[in-house]
Amino acid sequence: MTKTFRVGVVTGQGGGGHYATYEALRAIAQRENLPWEFQVTDMDDIITELSQAGEVKNAYEMFGFSGHDLYNLMVKGGWTWLWPLKMRLNKLLVKLNYQIGIETFTRHWQEQQPDIVVSVMPLYNKGLCASLQRAKPGTPYLTVMTDFADCPPDFWLDPAAGNTLVCGTEKAMEQARSLNISEERLVRSSGLVIHPDFYQKREISPEERAQRRLALGLAPDRATGIITFGGNGASTMLDIARRLETLSDRAQFIFACGRNSAVAQSLRGYSGSQPRVVLDFVETIADYLQLSDFFIGKPGNVSVSEALAMKLPVITACNRLTMSQERYCAEWIAKQAVGTVMKSFKQVDKAVENLLQPATYNQYKANLDTFENRAVYELAALLSARLETGEIATPTAMAPV
Repeated sequence: MTKTFRVGVVTGQGGGGHYATYEALRAIAQRENLPWEFQVTDMDDIITELSQAGEVKNAYEMFGFSGHDLYNLMVKGGWTWLWPLKMRLNKLLVKLNYQIGIETFTRHWQEQQPDIVVSVMPLYNKGLCASLQRAKPGTPYLTVMTDFADCPPDFWLDPAAGNTLVCGTEKAMEQARSLNISEERLVRSSGLVIHPDFYQKREISPEERAQRRLALGLAPDRATGIITFGGNGASTMLDIARRLETLSDRAQFIFACGRNSAVAQSLRGYSGSQPRVVLDFVETIADYLQLSDFFIGKPGNVSVSEALAMKLPVITACNRLTMSQERYCAEWIAKQAVGTVMKSFKQVDKAVENLLQPATYNQYKANLDTFENRAVYELAALLSARLETGEIATPTAMAPV
């Protein structure tokens, strides 16, 4: 009989990228009939429980919020100027609670008895890896970065940790090497891990696309952009809708608002002439990327990776309010010439107008064709090799990202 392996996944609720990466891994395991049983370690749930029991120091609880709730409210409301302060506080709390964390997670791993642990979270990996080795010596611990680059110090990359690091860009590899992290701990994937749907739903016939656009109340043959700010949406989406009114005779838009019901309601009540569809949170965003010709949104690492996989040129913005972990994503987009990076979404109408120029659009599409991210398949192969043979198989990156 085939042995079933217990795969522990460390994730969290701040933003949507961490759970999206876990769901991608779970989907590929199911589709390839891999003998894996997943065990989820949600850091936000565990920290909340420990904080309520008075076992750890948590500055957020005195304000009546959890750390991840504050993060999601910050993104929804566009209060990203708070992020540098929150980042410093998060790192301080990890240091203050390091020893109790070792003890708590040693017991946690002893109960779960995983065969391998995959973390898609930053900040906690040094302590989690150390506690795993205490509880079950020799158990592999991999950290899969869900950002294009690290935000040093002590975020994704830690020379003192014993984990294997899966880096989706050459920038992340360079950062790791600059910290003297040994090559034996580094694995280069061809991009960030995203759900296999984004590969399988890439192709769609013009006839089906036209029919599905009509079913949504959109013109079948008009340029269509999808606007999304991740699972939490953002208040700036309404301002973007107003600015795109000048293009209402040339383009139409799908607004994917995520869990931001206030923004969705405002967009539905907006009386402009612009053709648009407003969506609440959907599990199958790939279905709507299929219907789109380009992507507009913040430089969220996972969201942008999904758009790139679907071969959609990207329009985004980067400025002092952009969160630090998203800035290199914007830099990468500009460097690879697969989209437009503005200083502010106040310029979005001009950016779309420029994108719709055939020469510009075709050049972006040609550049996108040189980029192929197969990270979810690479990660499945890597974990299978480690579980079956005890060795880490290093995938070869398919594009110089």
